[in-house]
Amino acid sequence: MKILVCISHVPDTTSKINFVNDDSEFDTNGVQYVINPNDEFGLTRAIWFQEQQGATVTVVNVGGADTEPTLRKALAIGANEAIRVNTPATDGFYVAKQLAEVAKSGNYDLVICGKESLDYNGGMVPGMLAGLLNYNFVNSCTELTVEGTSAKASREIDGGKEIIAALLPLVIGGQKGLVEEKDLRIPNMRGIMTARTKVLTVLDPIAASVETKAVKFEKPAAKSAVKLFSADDIDGLISALHNEAKVI
Repeated sequence: MKILVCISHVPDTTSKINFVNDDSEFDTNGVQYVINPNDEFGLTRAIWFQEQQGATVTVVNVGGADTEPTLRKALAIGANEAIRVNTPATDGFYVAKQLAEVAKSGNYDLVICGKESLDYNGGMVPGMLAGLLNYNFVNSCTELTVEGTSAKASREIDGGKEIIAALLPLVIGGQKGLVEEKDLRIPNMRGIMTARTKVLTVLDPIAASVETKAVKFEKPAAKSAVKLFSADDIDGLISALHNEAKVI
């Protein structure tokens, strides 16, 4: 089984977020980047298929040279090879077109994406990719097993979960639950050294239209100061809840 894992290069969730150029661009200064957490769950599951069923695992990213440390980490975790499509990840449709070309060329049986990236939370790429490839698709996937050309997946739905049987080739949008957090791999020294010798292929992008662009970013409004009331000032508390907070 050939598995393609799509990797997003996203800011660490502890990073301080700022914007520049009249709030039209994300300020990357001082920001630490990591593998998108939803993608890391998918990568870990792919490595399980590699170890248990002899699958080959390729990771792919759409981005500039600055994303290569993230791909090298994926190789250190255990991926067999990496591909970088040399173009900025401008919008969901553009990224999906680039990934679809890679998936078609490699004739992969299973394509694993995170259901969304934790920077833009668009949630568009997995479904678009499945549509462009005409592959079966399971989103919000929390469990996945494969036997031969048949897959069994679970996904979250309102009020419970749904069990789905599907044939390969298949695209999934994975999330927490695909593996447990305790099962995530931390690269060891041997993995880091081995990653340096693994193939990282850089591809030119295909021509594709960019359908959307970010015009302006805006931070959430700052929280107001805390107002304290003495234990015997019940009337003042009720008045503030009613007239200021407007919650009663």
